[in-house]
Amino acid sequence: MKTTYDETEDILVLYLSDKKITKEVSQDWNTHISYADDGSIVEIVILDASKQGAWPLLKNQAA
Repeated sequence: MKTTYDETEDILVLYLSDKKITKEVSQDWNTHISYADDGSIVEIVILDASKQGAWPLLKNQAA
């Protein structure tokens, strides 16, 4: 798995596979899932990632 985060646009992309994307589905206004021909998930795009609590992926638990 590979992740990229665009701080300017607040977009997080989770790459799960190198397969060719054949179908894209919007789960809601900020979450989009791309699928390969075999039905496996290729990537997940999250808009407003930090506002939604999806970024950073690991939060520092020490206070």
